[in-house]
Amino acid sequence: MVDRKILMIGTAATIAVLVAGTVFLTQTRAGDDYAQCSNSAVSGGMDSFGTDFTLTREDGERVTAAEVFSKPSLLYFGYTFCPDICPLDSARNADAADLLRQQGHDVQSVFITVDPMRDTPEVLADYTDMFSDQMVGLTGSEEEIAAVNKGWRNYFKLQNDDDPEYYLVDHMTNTYLVMPGNRTVEFFNRDASAEAVAESAGCFIEASA
Repeated sequence: MVDRKILMIGTAATIAVLVAGTVFLTQTRAGDDYAQCSNSAVSGGMDSFGTDFTLTREDGERVTAAEVFSKPSLLYFGYTFCPDICPLDSARNADAADLLRQQGHDVQSVFITVDPMRDTPEVLADYTDMFSDQMVGLTGSEEEIAAVNKGWRNYFKLQNDDDPEYYLVDHMTNTYLVMPGNRTVEFFNRDASAEAVAESAGCFIEASA
């Protein structure tokens, strides 16, 4: 009888622990509005991406991060002289933003240059207009661009030692979903389709409503 009583007590304690654990997990997930949307896991979490900034928009106006990210945004770092990757990624992001707008979401795509010496506001305006009239282009001083790239952990390196005019730039090709309040919640690799980006981003946008 003693052994059976101990066994019953032990079983009850185990069930209590499991139930408590289930409640804890449920409460933890319920506290994260985006738990059902996230597909990415990165060191430090997505909240470690991003920084405040003041940059120059393609119309010449100086704007802050709060002003830029007043709506959900697909953020990409590239440069207008990029021969192939940046145009394809920019077109994909513009298409994804268009799909989201068709679903009733107020979104935009944002292009921050990694090549501020060549990418003046006028050059950026011509470039972004090729993809969407709702794509925002941003440039700034070399120090400002370096700081904002560091904030999003975006590596880039100018290959301009031999040719100071027609050089290429090595850079990462992630696209980030930044919500109002300058909160980065997800990133997309360049092999993700416009439809996949729109579906994922739509989940975050609807969860924040």
